Amino acid sequence: MTISFRRRLSPLSLLAATATVAIVAMVQARADQAAPAAAPTQAALTVVATTPQPAELAVSLAANGNIAPWQEAVIGTEANGLRLAELRAGVGDVVRRGQVLALFATETVQAELLQARAAVGEAEALLGEAQANAQRARDLTPSGALSAQQVQQYLTAERTAQARLDAQKALLRLAELRLRQAQVVAPDAGVISARNATVGAVMPAGTELFRLIRQGRLEWRAEVPAADLPRIRPGMGATLTLPTGGQVRGQVRTVGPTVDDRTRNALVYVDLAAAPAGTAAPRAGMYARGEFEVGRSQALTLPQSAVVLRDGFSYVLRIGADNKVVQTKVGVGRRVGDRIEITGGLDPRARVVAAGGAFLADGDLVRVVAAAPAGAASMAPVAPAPAASR
Repeated sequence: MTISFRRRLSPLSLLAATATVAIVAMVQARADQAAPAAAPTQAALTVVATTPQPAELAVSLAANGNIAPWQEAVIGTEANGLRLAELRAGVGDVVRRGQVLALFATETVQAELLQARAAVGEAEALLGEAQANAQRARDLTPSGALSAQQVQQYLTAERTAQARLDAQKALLRLAELRLRQAQVVAPDAGVISARNATVGAVMPAGTELFRLIRQGRLEWRAEVPAADLPRIRPGMGATLTLPTGGQVRGQVRTVGPTVDDRTRNALVYVDLAAAPAGTAAPRAGMYARGEFEVGRSQALTLPQSAVVLRDGFSYVLRIGADNKVVQTKVGVGRRVGDRIEITGGLDPRARVVAAGGAFLADGDLVRVVAAAPAGAASMAPVAPAPAASR
């Protein structure tokens, strides 16, 4: 026999349960009223939008090479066996044509000059006597007072005296020349690049004293592959980037007629202009990188600040219709000033973040303004919303 028991709630228990449920509902309602409303999604940054702009950019050909003097003159001594008495120029000095660079002691040469002048005076006196005797012999020849042999002797003596005078005058000019050679002068205007002279040294003729960069002109000897030579022609412009970071303009003077059989490169000679004021000037011996301007082409460009480098690739932050940014990988090319060429990966009509992309991630919400205020940064963080009162 199965016996079942049914538990019945008393009226008091039922009333207590009903009161408990009411209290819980009232507490939950009050909690919902006290909770703040959900804050709307907040923009990460205020940015300026930009779009790719068409521009005409130069097509360049890169090359490397040495900077060398256009022409370097070797200045030596012509005087033989003289003592160097004074040096008036040093390395780095800018000199003009004909300027005295060094002086040799001239005591010996001046003595030789005086001796030569005395010898010329003696030869002139002897020549005068010989000419007088020869003239008398010519006058007496018709009368037969002198034999033909005697007349010939007087005439020969006259010619001999004339030759002796000519020889002494040549020696005098030689002494004067040696005196002038005691002064070493610059053959051209330029810059002294080397000095091998030592005061007090007695030097043989032909000894090198100075080296001079003629007119201070330098050239860039660029090494260009043989396949690129047809793209380069005289008169073409070039821009060099110096090891110091400065840039110098140049112009192609000529293309070398031969190609090195080991490197397969040819030399292109580029005349360098003077460096801009306030920048480091190029120096002979520098190894510089440069670019030849071989043409121009159309391109789409963005400010360089709009391109972000991440993990070795270039990206822009494209702004969508909902003001959320989309990280977009792009190809980049030439750089001119503060602009950079976009070679692919971006619609020409797309809006991108002009600056501050490094602070944004894919999907971030931004607030776009028309233009950056004068003197202010083009992006600024949005101020946080005030906290809700509790």
